[in-house]
Amino acid sequence: MNTITANQLKTKGVSEIEKNLAENHELVITVRGKEKFVVMDMKKYNYLRECELEAALHQTEADYQDGNFVVESVEDHIKRITQ
Repeated sequence: MNTITANQLKTKGVSEIEKNLAENHELVITVRGKEKFVVMDMKKYNYLRECELEAALHQTEADYQDGNFVVESVEDHIKRITQ
């Protein structure tokens, strides 16, 4: 994964991000030598969000199949999650 420093970002701006994203899907921004942020284009971000949603759907389906759910009224649900 490609990296740039916060100082490079400060001096070169978004053009440095665009240049790096043209070569790689992600770009790590370091601050004081430590990896701090990851930048990616929207296409990659949307793909990863879709993967997260698919994983959540599969987990929900597995919980349902295993009987790992509760049937209750809205009032009972609110009481249970706020305690």
